[in-house]
Amino acid sequence: MTVDYSQLPLGKQTAYSDKYDASLLVAVPRAQTRDFWSQNTPLPFYGEDNWIGYEVSWLNQKGKPQVACILLSYDALTPNIVESKSLKLYLNSFNQTRLDNSEQLVQTITNDIGDIIAGTVSLRLHSAALDEVLVVTPWADRCIDDLDITIEQYTIDPLLLQCDATQIVDETLVSHLLRSNCPVTSQPDWASVRIQYQGSKILEDCLLRYICSYRLHQGFHEQCIERIFCDIWIQCQPEKLSVEGRYTRRGGLDINPFRASLANMHPTYARQLRQ
Repeated sequence: MTVDYSQLPLGKQTAYSDKYDASLLVAVPRAQTRDFWSQNTPLPFYGEDNWIGYEVSWLNQKGKPQVACILLSYDALTPNIVESKSLKLYLNSFNQTRLDNSEQLVQTITNDIGDIIAGTVSLRLHSAALDEVLVVTPWADRCIDDLDITIEQYTIDPLLLQCDATQIVDETLVSHLLRSNCPVTSQPDWASVRIQYQGSKILEDCLLRYICSYRLHQGFHEQCIERIFCDIWIQCQPEKLSVEGRYTRRGGLDINPFRASLANMHPTYARQLRQ
């Protein structure tokens, strides 16, 4: 199945439904966003897509508004992703919907999104009051953003990545300069990216130039993080690798893809300052 991006709700004036409507959810096949990778070659990563929804509200049976944040996660190898604006519209459809309890909300969302992505969904509900899970926890790893370099290329080229094979390292590098653009609306998407790897040392100035080369690229969040992973994996050939992206929120949602070469590698789940 191929989705015509012009038919997606992104970038269009939309009537907002405040009564529960599962039909608002839209699936986008992952294969459609992986044009950088041969479909005849097994994907080189495991991973997950983690979403935080900050604007979730419904009514209890007495009509009293309830609010919460949700942490939503599903595997990176599901056939589909859920289109972000459709998820926003879907969550808003609970606003004037009466539910028996929060468990009913969790079960309904879990089932509906599971149907859309054709996979298993993990969903946790968190209080809108102070919650330690949602506290901003900046990455303490080495940030390469202060490197004094000249950048002249804003089209993606894996050859920008260079390594020093004489140095074998196990390190983590962070940049907050990742910017890409929505393939539907062309609006900019801003992100922090954390790259953990073991192998030949990646030259930091080259890595920063590569990250900045996404500045004019049009791609969904998931596709950008997957391409960063695959380019480093092929060009630098590390023994192990993980790439975590933490995108700034839009429409009350942020999307945080994680890809790793080993199934036992996990994201930090750490909210960054701009989220």
